[in-house]
Amino acid sequence: MIRPIFWLVPCAAVIALLFAWAFYKQMMKESEGTPRMAEIAKYVREGAMSYLKQQYKVVIIVFVILAAIFAVMSLFGLQNKWVWFAFLTGGFFSGLAGYIGMRTATNASARTANAARASLNKGLKVAFRSGAVMGLTVVGLALLDISLWYIILTQVADFGNDLIIVTTTMLTFGMGASTQALFARVGGGIYTKAADVGADLVGKTEFNIPEDDPRNPATIADNVGDNVGDVAGMGAALYESYAGSILATMALGASAFASSNVEGMQIKAVFAPMLIAAIGVVLSIIGIFMVRTNENAGMKQLLK
Repeated sequence: MIRPIFWLVPCAAVIALLFAWAFYKQMMKESEGTPRMAEIAKYVREGAMSYLKQQYKVVIIVFVILAAIFAVMSLFGLQNKWVWFAFLTGGFFSGLAGYIGMRTATNASARTANAARASLNKGLKVAFRSGAVMGLTVVGLALLDISLWYIILTQVADFGNDLIIVTTTMLTFGMGASTQALFARVGGGIYTKAADVGADLVGKTEFNIPEDDPRNPATIADNVGDNVGDVAGMGAALYESYAGSILATMALGASAFASSNVEGMQIKAVFAPMLIAAIGVVLSIIGIFMVRTNENAGMKQLLK
């Protein structure tokens, strides 16, 4: 059931996570710039993490209730016994991807601005590789989760060689990721829009202060909102979309070739989306190292 080529998938997941960790450590070595830059970045970071902590407290309660419902359904034979746990892991990894992305973004903002003071290329490098932390974390955690569940359901569970049951059960952790993405995206979107409106009303309208001026009392909240909505929320949503597209293709492949007379066609159809994603990880990492800008061309563009 598990062919040697399958191990490329968990290996690619580990490689993605290792490069994400390396880029994060590289970014943290950069200076945040002046004390004022560091101070403002600290306020945004504390606000964003406080919001995320409060959001996850509510989300955990929802997940526990839903997992309990799935567990009860499994007792009555309406679901198999692995569904509730798969649901929890999908939500956990989705939330973890959002948390890592948020932590990276709030630490990288001032460092990117300070690096741009030195050169355009250095600023781009810090910004791009900091953003790559989120991307590599999403694909790394998703492929790791998919690999582990495939191993568990084919080697530990009593499903035998029934790839249809295996792949449809794996769809459940995609549902867990979707549930987490719903809270993160909607909650973060509401927060960022409310903060943006507050910055406009309080600062620009009432006190005639520019929207992004540090003297505007809502500026920090506005920047916190951008992080929780566009980083943590989008990270969780990307995890759900990425994992869901792979899982759905695996399930369709298992169903489409269930009665195929061609030997091994069904398992090839199941492996194909995982292997394509694994190859994509390697190509993406190569692409990250190729991104740079022409300093002279960039300065000419700025001067126009």
